[in-house]
Amino acid sequence: MESFSQNSISKKTNSPTIPISFLLFFFFHLLFTIPVTSSGSVDHFAVDCGNSGNNQAYDQRNWIGDIGSTLFSLIDPANNTQHIKAEASKSNVPLIPYGTARLSRSEFSYSFPVNDSQKFVRLFFYQSSYGDFLHSDSLFSVKAGNHTLLKDFNASLYAGGASDDIILREYCINIDAGQRLNITFMPNQAYPNAYAFINGIEVVSMPTFLYYTNPDDQNAMMLDGRTQQFAVNSDSALETVYRINVGGSQIPPAKDTGMFRYWDLDNAYLKSRERSQSISAAFGVSVNLTYRDDQNYFAPDEVYKTARNYGMNEKSKFNVTWEFEVDSVFHYMVRLHFCEFDEHIENAGDRVFQIFINDALVESVADVMLWTQNQRLVPVHRDYAVSMPNSGSFKNLSIKLQPHPTARSSYRDVLLNGIEILKISDYNDNLAGPNPPPSPALPTTPSSEPSKNRNKTKVISIIVGATSGFIVLSLIVLLIYRRFIRVPVKEGGSWWGQKSADSSKKNKSHGSSLPSDLCRYFSIDEIRAATNNFDDIFIVGVGGFGNVYKGYIDNGTVPVAIKRLKQGSQQGLHEFQTEIEMLSQLRHNHLVSLIGYCNDGNEMILVYEFMARGTLRDHLYDSDNPPLSWKKRLGMCLGAARGLHYLHTGAKHNIIHRDVKSTNILIDEKWVAKVSDFGLSKVGPTGISKSHISTVVKGSLGYLDPEYYKRQRLTEKSDVYSFGVVLLEVLCGRPPLKRNVEKQKSSLVEWVRKCHREGVIHQTVDPLLIESITPECLKAFSDMVLTCLVEDGNERPSMNDIVWGLEFAMQLQEGKEEEEGLDVEGKSEESALIRKVTRVEESREGFTSSDGSKASRLTTSSSENQSLSSGVIFSELGHPTVR
Repeated sequence: MESFSQNSISKKTNSPTIPISFLLFFFFHLLFTIPVTSSGSVDHFAVDCGNSGNNQAYDQRNWIGDIGSTLFSLIDPANNTQHIKAEASKSNVPLIPYGTARLSRSEFSYSFPVNDSQKFVRLFFYQSSYGDFLHSDSLFSVKAGNHTLLKDFNASLYAGGASDDIILREYCINIDAGQRLNITFMPNQAYPNAYAFINGIEVVSMPTFLYYTNPDDQNAMMLDGRTQQFAVNSDSALETVYRINVGGSQIPPAKDTGMFRYWDLDNAYLKSRERSQSISAAFGVSVNLTYRDDQNYFAPDEVYKTARNYGMNEKSKFNVTWEFEVDSVFHYMVRLHFCEFDEHIENAGDRVFQIFINDALVESVADVMLWTQNQRLVPVHRDYAVSMPNSGSFKNLSIKLQPHPTARSSYRDVLLNGIEILKISDYNDNLAGPNPPPSPALPTTPSSEPSKNRNKTKVISIIVGATSGFIVLSLIVLLIYRRFIRVPVKEGGSWWGQKSADSSKKNKSHGSSLPSDLCRYFSIDEIRAATNNFDDIFIVGVGGFGNVYKGYIDNGTVPVAIKRLKQGSQQGLHEFQTEIEMLSQLRHNHLVSLIGYCNDGNEMILVYEFMARGTLRDHLYDSDNPPLSWKKRLGMCLGAARGLHYLHTGAKHNIIHRDVKSTNILIDEKWVAKVSDFGLSKVGPTGISKSHISTVVKGSLGYLDPEYYKRQRLTEKSDVYSFGVVLLEVLCGRPPLKRNVEKQKSSLVEWVRKCHREGVIHQTVDPLLIESITPECLKAFSDMVLTCLVEDGNERPSMNDIVWGLEFAMQLQEGKEEEEGLDVEGKSEESALIRKVTRVEESREGFTSSDGSKASRLTTSSSENQSLSSGVIFSELGHPTVR
């Protein structure tokens, strides 16, 4: 699973090794070109560990031995590493880099002087016994900077097939300015004779933002097909798990785009292969692909020249499905590659289908011609973030394509050219999945080796077996103790308070950090009763980590919102605790109140006051709710601003929300706006000399303060910037980032700035507001909002200033209405509703553009136009699917 070679994961053995056919082509390059990175130069190190000099492989490409090299540093604090020739038993194993190895029973590192950019780091292993270093004793971890790449890794655990002795791992790591790339190998000192080894290391520069999120990129990566935006920030590491040329053959590294990536065929992963077929483009020698912005490094041409579908104009609603085994405790980035090469496809709408990942709809209207603006032979890709259900070590990640059920497209089939699946490091900078400990069942020393080694292995096996048995027995006793005794415990900074013997007392609080008079504990039985055992009919929304239910407590008299973390998930524990500790001590008319929580067994649940009208975003765009007048929108903005002002100045400690957006502002039955979702919140800087908090960047693309994103310095003015984006959403009736529009309009902030400079700010106003907003109010409001969005945080207003500015805008609005004696509120809402209904009907029937051409009957997927929100907090309400 952890190798980027796809045949490396056998469903029978889970063996992460590489097919020999890949190795035969791996080094067919002497010179190569990589697209220039931000620093203007590229790095390429190919290190033949345990060897000396320049070693030319059969592909005529040079590998540098690590003995005596001055191009990089080998750091050996204990002076204990050895360079040993591998005892290769297979003639088809390349001698370079697998013929020699660097080994040690103590820690050692390689340090590379690289430029500041993003890198591929590849580790090459050949599992074998090296002299007195038995292959069953190899047990070590590998770190690159702060990132844990492998933990308690034993190559023998993955051996088993004809080619499984060769193992490759590929990672993506960002290097900041002034840093060196240090790769450290650390034997597990808890086991006698444990050692670390490495046969080869490759470091290759990649284009900036090849896989990492570009804050200026408008193509949003959504989590689980919902509205939550998931950013792969530069402080994360990635591991390539699968890279697939769909419908085609294997593509060796020499034929990649200069970065030596390997592309496997997809046959082994097809679930519905009986209906699918491989198709190839009929390319002549003079026909070339057209790459937008010259970005031809995303995949080689061969990926885009083959695809898979199940027959043109097929009338049956078959689907094509692939399944990939992955480690279920991580998030994944799934990249899908497309290129329309069929000459029968001429316009958007000719071939329309849907895409599901893990049965979640991630593209409701997938139309390659729409994405390429009616151009064939233009490659495109789409990225999606995926969270796996955390139950067991490994799960299948499924990708399914099926025809659109209602679109009137000419061809009833699907199209896919390539798949990439990358694992994203967790909040501990870890990429290593669960590895089993060394087992007595592992292959032991050959009989020809000294008897003392056999005895040593036997002793180690006995010790390991006894230790493992003791640990397992201790865990069973501990779980039984916690399950039935339920003693509150706080450990490792994560709150684990369980239900105590008197938890039936409803006002009983658990955990020393939570005030007992403000936070109520619910048993799981009470929660099940409130939701009719989590009946789907009570689901009112879907959050980043689970469903949101409407429930009734206190004998069915009090409605509440119940947010339930997906069972067994280890993602969101910190956010769960933060939400409780923050909200239990905050009370304000414009903050959503936390009523209580449940932490029973595997269940982590938060109970809030019920907000009957959903999120602010639900009343701005992409919903069936009646449109709101400007005055009503302004009132909700004012309420949210007062809530944020209280956080910044009115609480015991000033609090920075860190995830202000329109989906985190909820509306109650009386149209009162309240700020919600405090899973990412931070206590503000303390002390006279402190002006900011240094912390990793979290939040939502489109709303992120650029100063915070660039410098990792969080201040109250970061909330001000995000709230300024929300105010623009309210004014313009559209999300912060938008696909499939002209470039100058894709970013809401930049578009409004441009129109404001040119004196045409009225062109940005939501058409549904034209008859309700007054010019005087528009000017005051827009001027104030744009001060929230200046680059320098020191020049932005405080939340108190924003409250005053909104009150002033409200006075201007009301004063003008009274002066003219008009019922702007009622009149505008009625006419706006008529216009909205008319616009919806036009989109259903199709329309003729101004140039007389027939436009597509399809509208873009609503998921593409929704606000971009974080997928990394527990308390995300997201876009309600049932209300």
